Amino acid sequence: MTPIRFTCLWLALLITCPVMLLATEETGELPDGYEANKQCFQCHGQRFYSFDNTNTGLTERKAMNPNYVYNAEVYYKGVHRNFACTDCHSPDYETWPHSAELRLEPMYSCLDCHGGDPAYEQFHFELLDEEFQKSVHFERIGEAFTCWNCHDPHSYRRMTTGEFKISEIVSYHNSTCMECHANNDHFELFSDDLKPGLEKIHHFLPNFKLHFSAVRCIECHTSKMDTLWVHHNILTKEEAVRNCIECHSTNTILMASLYKYQNIEARKERGFLNSVILNEAYVIGANRNEYLNLISFIVFGITVVGILIHIIMRIIK
Repeated sequence: MTPIRFTCLWLALLITCPVMLLATEETGELPDGYEANKQCFQCHGQRFYSFDNTNTGLTERKAMNPNYVYNAEVYYKGVHRNFACTDCHSPDYETWPHSAELRLEPMYSCLDCHGGDPAYEQFHFELLDEEFQKSVHFERIGEAFTCWNCHDPHSYRRMTTGEFKISEIVSYHNSTCMECHANNDHFELFSDDLKPGLEKIHHFLPNFKLHFSAVRCIECHTSKMDTLWVHHNILTKEEAVRNCIECHSTNTILMASLYKYQNIEARKERGFLNSVILNEAYVIGANRNEYLNLISFIVFGITVVGILIHIIMRIIK
């Protein structure tokens, strides 16, 4: 065995072992497509790959196109973890080297698999598609902009209706937006213009970094619809929320979006009162209690009166 082949074997083991452990810990069994995907991840799961060049008779080592490198561990945590690569890609990919024409194969849309299927009815895929087609992305770019531009099928996870912290949901969803809006190399795939820095665009926010770590971009940049967990009608910048009290009030829009699932689940498990007291969500101006407000005003008033009496007594003496 040549040193290069020996190295490739060890790299393949390093890639597959964590995946095997992960799959075993979570479900007690390996994902359905695990064995079928091994060969694909031997190349597409690392930055470099080796092959025998039949024309030269040499074993060559090449750099993998970074756009086609996928983390196997991340893939097996995603919603498509049980799929074999050829469930979505042409079976012709099983032959290597791949034909150059395969790069032009049409990709499935979400509706191709999930549309009209009662098993996925709760996710309202048809309604998601309707809302997406109203969005600024679709209106300006058209059919060239698809689900996959935001939701990578090799890594997508259903975060909103799971046991995740608010901070994890915010970080995950915002990273999706940042892939283009904070990365000019990706942004220029759809526009000839360079994107100004996000902090400059959001100059009106009192604390830019705090907002981006606490709320999702879509809280302000989408139209609200009660049926959907995640809103897909991305608005133009002129239509985006800029009024502070939309979030920082007792009638905060966040309760119908970011905190929606957590609030429903908390009320089921803890009851209404405990869900309010123990809720992770805290927004200045939103988490208010009328009785506590009244008590605080009374205490404040008594304090002010006490200070005034003290001042008057000192003056008299």
